[in-house]
Amino acid sequence: MSVKRAILKFLSNAEEYLCETLLALFVVLLFVQILLRQFFHYSIPWGEEVATYMFVWFAYLGAVVAAKMSAHNRVSFHFRFFPPIVKKVSETVADLLWVGFNLYFVWLSYDFVFNRMNMFWKSQTTGIPMKYFYMILPIAFLLMSIRILWNNYLKLFRGVDLLDPEAEEIEKIKRTAAAAPKA
Repeated sequence: MSVKRAILKFLSNAEEYLCETLLALFVVLLFVQILLRQFFHYSIPWGEEVATYMFVWFAYLGAVVAAKMSAHNRVSFHFRFFPPIVKKVSETVADLLWVGFNLYFVWLSYDFVFNRMNMFWKSQTTGIPMKYFYMILPIAFLLMSIRILWNNYLKLFRGVDLLDPEAEEIEKIKRTAAAAPKA
């Protein structure tokens, strides 16, 4: 694999790698906290606060990963009854409304973090300015919008049929059941 391909693959999956890292770190940090408390009657003063911030970042980046995989929960059952073109247009309009909301939220959260947030708000135990923790809001909603737009590009212009992971798994089970010998 060329270096360029490796870099593109890494960038394409950056949110997933960051989610995996955050999940591992905050679980290990909380586990260490529990062990220290149970066996040594000590706890890391900043441990739970940092684990909480990691969890929040993990949750927002997880939403970005879900958008990338087209796995967000949405009411789409009724689209199955539409003609294919109406289904495609309805889903696209719904996604564009979603992107519109996301971009509005990006603007609001950016304004809050960089213009309205008190510069002296700091994390209680680490002393880190809170704006670094709140920066996940504009970052996540912007990345989510990019992923949604990219999926629509793939669907509308490239003809790629995106299935969410659950639908893919259901199709796999159906194929396996159909191929299995009947008893």
